[in-house]
Amino acid sequence: MRIRAETPADAAAIEALTIAAFAQSSHSSHTEQFIVRALRAAEALTLSLVAEEDGSLVGHVALSPVSISDGSQGWHGLGPISVLPQWQRRGIGTRLMHEALTQLRASGAAGCVLLGEPGFYTRFGFARHAALVLPDVPPAYFMALAFGSACASGSVRYHPAFEATA
Repeated sequence: MRIRAETPADAAAIEALTIAAFAQSSHSSHTEQFIVRALRAAEALTLSLVAEEDGSLVGHVALSPVSISDGSQGWHGLGPISVLPQWQRRGIGTRLMHEALTQLRASGAAGCVLLGEPGFYTRFGFARHAALVLPDVPPAYFMALAFGSACASGSVRYHPAFEATA
């Protein structure tokens, strides 16, 4: 399996695998494919990586800038991250996470936030930070990973593409 940056030719396959990955998810609003499409159209993807196996895309992760009310710069949101259902539980999501965080850190980013299952994301160093919040979200599921010594504090706002519904 190979992890690489998305190309323009990957857009349709990324959309299809994102739909499939979240189709049975009870915690999903089923708009993830629209979010990725809107981020791409707005040129707001900091990173968009795909996992490719034998010429087919089996996973994808998107990262985009976030704003924080304390004025902290260089923070990004991770998500959505998608793996085709038949390829889940094979370490593809883990490999995508490691590569995304490695590239984000190398770019000089200050840190990364995400909304997700603590049991999965804490293994990558993500943790809840009481001073960093995403409004209207259960705090246990909103986590951050600072690449420097200090975590930002305040209210986080994702790119407007995260409101996409079509």
